[in-house]
Amino acid sequence: MYALIVPVSTPFVLLIAVMALSWWEDRILPPTESAPSSAEAPLTPAAPAQLPELARVDAALTEEVAGR
Repeated sequence: MYALIVPVSTPFVLLIAVMALSWWEDRILPPTESAPSSAEAPLTPAAPAQLPELARVDAALTEEVAGR
């Protein structure tokens, strides 16, 4: 039974470590000045991609049958 403690607790230990590192990064580390803020460089949305129109399946089948 004690042999199951390590495998079962491993995900929780890893989760706690990731959460602690995230807290440490947010609270302890100084902010970096190299990253541009969102107010300085607003993102312009790109135009949606134009997809080519696909041939209809029923039209392709009727053309194939009519061509024979």
